[in-house]
Amino acid sequence: MTTRRQFLGSAAALLAGACARAAAPAASAVAAAPVTPGRLPIAFSTLGCPGWSWDRVLAVAAENGYSAIELRGVGGEMDLAKVPEFSAARIADTRRRLADRGLHVAGLGASTNMHETDAAKRAAGLAEARRFIDLAPSLGAPYVRVFGNTWVKGETHEATLARVAAGLRELGTYAREHGVTVLLETHGDFTQSPTLVSIMRQADSPGVALLWDMHHTFAFGHEDPEETARQIMPWVRHTHLKDSLPPTAPNAGAQDRRYVLTGTGEVPVRRQFETLARHGYKGYYSFEWEKKWHPEIDEPEVAFPHFARVAREYLRGAGVVAG
Repeated sequence: MTTRRQFLGSAAALLAGACARAAAPAASAVAAAPVTPGRLPIAFSTLGCPGWSWDRVLAVAAENGYSAIELRGVGGEMDLAKVPEFSAARIADTRRRLADRGLHVAGLGASTNMHETDAAKRAAGLAEARRFIDLAPSLGAPYVRVFGNTWVKGETHEATLARVAAGLRELGTYAREHGVTVLLETHGDFTQSPTLVSIMRQADSPGVALLWDMHHTFAFGHEDPEETARQIMPWVRHTHLKDSLPPTAPNAGAQDRRYVLTGTGEVPVRRQFETLARHGYKGYYSFEWEKKWHPEIDEPEVAFPHFARVAREYLRGAGVVAG
C-alpha cells in the first residue's frame, strides 16, 4: 500500500520531471547533420592538425571517410575570419572544394570566454564570436562554439552563471538572425550537468545549445555518460570525443591527463557512442585531438585514421548506419 508521504514524493518527482522537459528544447526537432552518402557521421577538429594547409585537411578527411570538418584554426591562424580560404574573394571556391570532397563544415570554434568580468576582454570575446557567426553561413556551418569557462574568484557561482547565461542569450539573438546556433562547450569548470542545465535554462534562447565534450564530463566532471545524457541531452547539438589516461608525472594535477589514441585509455568512448545513439543523437561524432595544445601526442597522420577506424566499429555496433 502506498503511503501519503510516498504518494506526495512520487507526484513531486513527476512534476519536477515534467517541468524539466518543458524547460528544455525538443531534441527530436533538431535537424540531422548532413552525412555524405556511404559515410558515417564522423568529423575531426582542425585543432588536431595545427600545421596543416587547407588542402591537406580536405585530403585527409576525404581519404579517411569523414563527413565533416570542425574548424578550430587553419595553417596556424586561429582567427578563422583571417584565413585566406575563408575570405569573401575565395569562399565560393572553398565551398566548391568541400563539396567536391563530399565534406561539410560541422561548426566553428571561437575562443570566447563568457565568464570574463573585465569589460575590454569581454567585449573582445563577444566581437570574436560575432565575427565567427558572420562567417558561419558562408561555410554552411550551423554552429559557433564558445566557452563558459571558469568560476570567477571573489564572486558567487550564481553570479558567474548569470553573467555567462546573459552573454549566451545576447549572442544567441545575434546568431538566430544569421541562421546559426551558439554552443556552450562542456569545458573548464562547467563540466557537471546541474551547472550546464542551470546555464541553459537561464539563457533560455532558441539560439543557444550545448557542445558536449564527452571526455571532460567523464574525466573532470566525474559523471557517467548515461547520467550526463539524462540531464543535458535535449540541448546537445554537437560532441567532442577523445581518450586519455590519468597523469603519471610527479606533482601533476588532475587536469594533466595524457591523451591517447581512441580506445586505448580509460575513457568509455565506446559506451559514449552507444549512449548518444540510444538517445537519438543526430549530430556529428567529432574527434578533438588536442595537438595544438599538446604537441607531444601522436601526429594527426596517425590519430585521424585511427579514430575513423574505431568510430566506424563503435557506430556500427550502436546501430548507426552510413548515409
